[in-house]
Amino acid sequence: MSLGVGEARTSNSPSSSFKRWGRRHPFVRYGLPMISLTVLGSVGLAHLLQGSKDIAKVKDDQEWEIIEERKALSRTGPVDAYKPKKISLEEELKALQQKVDINNYEYKKIPRPTEATSAEH
Repeated sequence: MSLGVGEARTSNSPSSSFKRWGRRHPFVRYGLPMISLTVLGSVGLAHLLQGSKDIAKVKDDQEWEIIEERKALSRTGPVDAYKPKKISLEEELKALQQKVDINNYEYKKIPRPTEATSAEH
C-alpha cells in the first residue's frame, strides 16, 4: 500500500478544501467577515439607539400629559396655582425700615489683610 506523490496531496476532507479556498481568496477569509461584522454592528447599534429614543419620547409624552392635566385643573380651581402677592416698593421700604434702625449702630473695625496676618504671627 504505497501512496504515490499525487495521492498524498489530494485529501477529500472538507476542512482542507476550505483552507485552500481561503488561501486562494483572502477576501473571503478576512474581508467578508470584517465587512459583515461592521454592517451587522451598525444595524444593531441603530436598533438599540432607536429603542432608547422611543423610551425617551414616551417619557416626554407622559410628562407633557401630566403638565397639561395640572394646567386644566388649575383653570377650574382645585389645584392651588401660584398666586403672587401684590407688593409695592413703598410697603417693602417701610417693612425694612422697621427691621433696621439706621440711626443706632455699633462701629466695628474690620482688620486689614496686613493687620490680620501680623496679628496671627
